[in-house]
Amino acid sequence: MDFTDHGPKPFVTNIEKATLGNENYRTTLWTGKNLQVTVMAIQPGHDIGLEVHDDHDQFLRVEQGNATVFMGSSKDDLTQTAAADDDAVFVPAGTWHNLINTGDDVLKVYSIYAPPEHAHGTVHVTKEEADAEEE
Repeated sequence: MDFTDHGPKPFVTNIEKATLGNENYRTTLWTGKNLQVTVMAIQPGHDIGLEVHDDHDQFLRVEQGNATVFMGSSKDDLTQTAAADDDAVFVPAGTWHNLINTGDDVLKVYSIYAPPEHAHGTVHVTKEEADAEEE
């Protein structure tokens, strides 16, 4: 499977195969002017990190694994919900959120940002690499 960023050109892919085939913490598959799709492989016990996106909405779909999703109006006021295979998570702009892999296997998710969150072609092999770039 080709894991390069195909945006902003028209592109068709099997998103389930792309998500399950991705071995990197984060790989950007498509970046357009108003939308971005990334696939993620989150190791057991790891997370995406507590964050808020003030200017865009986010959609996450769990293709494989088990997670706890935290969301709320502030980082000190979060609710938690379990998520597993085939679940979708909708994060409105301005909502604090985190997703933690609570299973024994790699958590495979894809994420849609509108507008894009990461630079075109972003690949983070590990969470540590992603965290270092965001500092």
